[in-house]
Amino acid sequence: MSGHGNHIENSIWGRAILMAGAIVTIGIVAFAALGLGVGSIKHDAYDEAKDTYYEAMDDPTVTQSELDHLHHEEIDAHLSYLTYWVAGVTIMVISIIYAIFLGVGGFINSIQPQEEESHGDDHHDEHHGSASPIIFCFGVLLFLMGFPEFVEGLRPLLSQGGTFEAGNLVLSTIGLTIIMIGIANWWREDLPFIGHGEQIATSAPFEGEHIRKAGLWVFIMSEVMVFATFFSSYLRVRTEWCTKWAFDNGLENGKPVEGCVSQSQIDLFNAGEHVTGDVVMTASDYLRPGGAAGTGDFWTMLPGAVNTFALIISSYTIVLALKTAKAKDWEAPKGVLRHLLPDKKTAVRNYLIATLLLGSMFIVLKLVEWSHLVAEGFTVGTSQGSIFYVATGAHGMHVFAGLLIMLYLVFKADTIGYDEDNGQGIEYFGLYWHFVDLAWVVIFPAFYLY
Repeated sequence: MSGHGNHIENSIWGRAILMAGAIVTIGIVAFAALGLGVGSIKHDAYDEAKDTYYEAMDDPTVTQSELDHLHHEEIDAHLSYLTYWVAGVTIMVISIIYAIFLGVGGFINSIQPQEEESHGDDHHDEHHGSASPIIFCFGVLLFLMGFPEFVEGLRPLLSQGGTFEAGNLVLSTIGLTIIMIGIANWWREDLPFIGHGEQIATSAPFEGEHIRKAGLWVFIMSEVMVFATFFSSYLRVRTEWCTKWAFDNGLENGKPVEGCVSQSQIDLFNAGEHVTGDVVMTASDYLRPGGAAGTGDFWTMLPGAVNTFALIISSYTIVLALKTAKAKDWEAPKGVLRHLLPDKKTAVRNYLIATLLLGSMFIVLKLVEWSHLVAEGFTVGTSQGSIFYVATGAHGMHVFAGLLIMLYLVFKADTIGYDEDNGQGIEYFGLYWHFVDLAWVVIFPAFYLY
């Protein structure tokens, strides 16, 4: 295939299929090691702790403090089992998705008719407009139209109950197929692009900027509005509702929190009686050390804290990838890093892989954290569970979408390569990734610490 200043052999797309095979192999090995290996050991420990606790409940010689201790050990064993099982399953699932994304796109492009290399045809050197976004959006439309039936169709497979009806999956499956075709077509258009003929905006306020960069800034501005609705909703419910933390603080200061208790309860409190209000449990109640749920400690908050640093570091590695691609006189580092960054092309690829791994770790730890919260009773059906899971889930989807795009960046870096002329592809993606990072930096203290 030729165009946009470079000639691409269809055989290059076969490398995407090989990368997909390597990724799915890694996912299966990780599931076998974490989910089946360590997970089985942790499950046996959980069964033992559970049996010990239930036997103690029937033993009249066991004191309440001993029973509470055994119950706490049972909870710890359950959460430990969930950590490894969910981590193993999540790694395998996202690896399969990565493999499908890369493999299908590579296969579709590898079977396309081979185009002749063009010589001196100027119109091939421009980065033209593309129909791929229209194809992609049409696929998204069909997928969302059939999504309710799609969920109902998958429910019997996941719950092992009900009747499976394949017809429920048809519309969304067609949408997913069109989405993959649109993505594959976009890859085929972009891979030959070596930075010549980037279209420039001619209207204020983006006059003189690359059109793709201006479009990305408009997209980010719309995303800011989306996340602003999440934050405003969360702050509203946190300030209007009586949370466990606020209620306890109010009582400790000798003043019941207004809005948490009725006037009759205030009178009872002033008379020295014990007062309980309509307390709302938040995610931070379960996560922070000494939380209201009674199970919160440093380790329950650890996934969220690690994820914060993971995204911050991933923003740094994407900057290193761009800096390396743009450097005209890049030199390999000395010492151990020389083995990881032996040349410019490999360095860009490895920095992108590091970003991909850090983002993938974010998704894994997020689902592990969710499994712990659900096991402790903080579900989407609780008072503040809905806004917590919707906000953090929407952010997680943005991270995962970015990881899928990053897969293509890794593929291009490994095949064609990035340099000072076509490195703007990394720059544009970096803008989006920095936004995702910044959103989490606000989400973490608001949802986890407040």
